[in-house]
Parts: sequence; structure tokens; C-alpha cells
Amino acid sequence: MQYTLSAPTRPLNGTIAVPASKSISNRALILAALSDGLDRLEGLADCDDTRAMIAALNSPDTHIDVGAAGTTMRFLTAFYASRPGNILLTGSERMKNRPIHVLVNALRSLGAEINYLEKEGFPPLDIRGKFLQGGSVVVDGSVSSQYLSALMMVAPGMQDGLRIQIAGSLISRPYAEMTLRMMETFGVHAHMDEGMIQIPHQSYKASSYRIEGDWSAASYWYQLLSLAPQGTLQLTGLYADSLQGDAKIAHFFEALGVATEFTQTGVRLTKTHAKGPVFTANLVDQPDLAQTLAMTCALKGIPFNLSGLQSLKIKETDRIAALIQEADKLGFEFIEHKETNALVWDGSTHPQAPSIRIETYEDHRMAMAFAPAAMRFNALQINHPEVVRKSYPAFWDHLQRIGFTLNPQA
Repeated sequence: MQYTLSAPTRPLNGTIAVPASKSISNRALILAALSDGLDRLEGLADCDDTRAMIAALNSPDTHIDVGAAGTTMRFLTAFYASRPGNILLTGSERMKNRPIHVLVNALRSLGAEINYLEKEGFPPLDIRGKFLQGGSVVVDGSVSSQYLSALMMVAPGMQDGLRIQIAGSLISRPYAEMTLRMMETFGVHAHMDEGMIQIPHQSYKASSYRIEGDWSAASYWYQLLSLAPQGTLQLTGLYADSLQGDAKIAHFFEALGVATEFTQTGVRLTKTHAKGPVFTANLVDQPDLAQTLAMTCALKGIPFNLSGLQSLKIKETDRIAALIQEADKLGFEFIEHKETNALVWDGSTHPQAPSIRIETYEDHRMAMAFAPAAMRFNALQINHPEVVRKSYPAFWDHLQRIGFTLNPQA
């Protein structure tokens, strides 16, 4: 499928109910499955990743296919490894090329029985689950915080608890902190300092939990308003005291022409003036904002330097390579600095392609970060727009609500 997008001809005004956070939803589902008693989870995300988690946890089968849901794959690997039962855990072709050896090695060192069924270090996995004794483990924190979160959530059920020593620099730290705060809500106490996480043996307690709105999804509305000539947007479901590191998007867009005011129901976004000749940000804690910020800056003609992007190569696609390839079609010459894990644009441009067709690489964030380019390039085409189902199925409907025109083609 393909969409041809045309921008609104009126000011960008409206109220958008951003989707619930899939990161919080998937953690809540695992914690509920580990709890004693009946949990009440309110406002779970309605997207492919969360549906994959719900289906897996409710399935009586021993063959579980999570599709392209990376968080689901990682969390379930630890979940199934730490409880009795045999499971074959697999996913899409891209999932079979997303590394999981850091997590598997850590679980194996704690006594878990996990075997690779195809390529060493990658799914699918044959998991022979059992109760784990626990103890101490060393985990490389520079690859993905999801490995840490997966271990942390199953740690209380280990007889000796778990002490996780973090080797290297911890990327996406807010996600690990999110996991700890949610564990506390479900009755488990842990301690995290700069290089160590300590979780004693204890039991989760059933809890009522309300899922907050997704700040990553909100970032595309910041982007749209930043590019619009005028307008005001209301985004519902977002909290000032958020668990999500991506809530920092409000701070980043202060320099890109959007002001944030918190209300009783969420946030009100208003247009301001962009500040500064160059935009610089270290996104080691917010890597999912890279595509939004890179495309916003380019479309506004603001040179940028985005560092801390080392985890982007193992996401749904190699996001740095995808950004460079697709931005080139729009005439923007992005440069990767591998030694600093950075993506840089000095303002250099060349003529755009005569017909702009954006590939999405099975990556929901490529589709959503490039869609606002329709405000600068007429008749922008997006291939495989359905990829937004991974996190934000209503994205295209919401664009139409505020005035975008979408012409679908098979």
C-alpha cells in the first residue's frame, strides 16, 4: 500500500488523543503476569506490539511468534526462561536479525536453558524454562536497556534475588528507571545506582494501573506544529510527571518553535520562534526521538548534530542508514559520524527527487517522522503506511482529522 499526502490548507488546530505508551503497557502486562492476585490494567495500548504481548501471555501454545515486536521478544525471553515450561519463541525475518545474545548470555549465567535454533545470537529461541536461583550477573548496558528491564522484572522471583552489574555506559537509562518505578507500584522494592541494580527476592502484589499516553507518539505532533505556519494543538493523556524519557521532547522543541503548557487533560502546544543557528542534542536516553528531530531540523533548514545514536542500528531497521537514504530524496545530505555515534547535517542540500516516494523499512517511526514533510513537498508518497500499527494505528486518521489529505493506492 501507498499513501500520497497533501498538507492542510488551514491552520493546524485540533485535539488529539495520543495512544497509550506501548513501553509502559508491555511492562505492565509482564508485571501483572508475575503478580499474585488479580490485576486491573486500564488504558492498555492498542497496537501490534502490545497485542503480541497479550496474545503470547494468553496462549496455551508452546510455539510463540511475536512478529516484529522487539520489546515483547526481549521481555518474554526472560519471562519464559524463569518459569517452568518449554517454549519456542520466534518472530519476523527482521526479528531474526536483531541480536539477543546479551540477554541470553546473562540468563544462561544464572542457569537458564536457552538454545538458538537458527543463527547464533539471534531468535528463534528454544527455551527450557525453570525457576532460577539468581545471584549476580554482569550485563553490557551500552547495547539496549531492554535487556536490563527484562532481567529486572523477573529478578524478584529468583531465590537469591539478583544483583546486576552494569558494564559500560547505560543507554536509554530512563527506560530502566521506568521499569523500577513500575515494579514499585506492583509491590517490589529495588535499588539502582550508577553501576549496580540490586533486587532482593520478594513477591509482586496485584495492582490497579493506568497507562499514560505515549510521548514518543506526541513527538510527531510537536514536529507538525513546528512546521506549520500557525496553529494550536491539544494532546490528551500526557503527564508532566511522566515515566517516559521521551517526555523531554517538550524541552527539545522549545528550541524548534513549540511551547508546551500542561493542562488537566494533557498538554497545549503553541507556535513560537525557533532559537539558535544549530540544534544539538545527545539522544543516548531518547533514541526514539532521533528521526523526529532530524527531519524537523532539516525541514526547517536548521543544521543539527544528534549524538548518542548507537542503539539505532538494531531497531526495526538500521535507522541511521534509513534516515540518510530517505532524506537524500528530499535533497538533504545527512552524514553519519561513526566514531561519535552521531548523525550530522550542516545544511547542505541538492535538488530533490522529481517524484518523492519514502520507503519505511518496516519501521513505524520512519513513516511518522517523514509524513510531516508533506508540509514542504507536495504529493509526498509514503510506502507501506500500515507500519504505524506497531505503535500508533490511528496516526493517519488523526492526520486527516486536522486537515491532511490521504490518497491510498494499492
